[in-house]
Amino acid sequence: MERARRRQTDSTAVLSCPLNRGKARQVVIPEAIRERLGLEAGVQFVVVGEGDVVVLKVLKAPKMADFKALLDKAQQSAEAAALTPEDIERAIREVQANA
Repeated sequence: MERARRRQTDSTAVLSCPLNRGKARQVVIPEAIRERLGLEAGVQFVVVGEGDVVVLKVLKAPKMADFKALLDKAQQSAEAAALTPEDIERAIREVQANA
């Protein structure tokens, strides 16, 4: 098996490795890349493909501080729009009914 090769671009270190497809038609991320990124079994990704480019983005749960900041922003937006709790509950029911 070909070994990983490192090269330096303008500001990014690139690690290139051969990519194999597993027996179950799964893409196998080379060990050198898994170790560099700290990937473990069970990690989930979003996969985006465009032309000959495939991007894998690790999905991570938000930190509680980030989640709280998002909730605070939603609260401020709801107050600015003069939404009541009943308005929000109604909107949630409408979305759930149409899902």
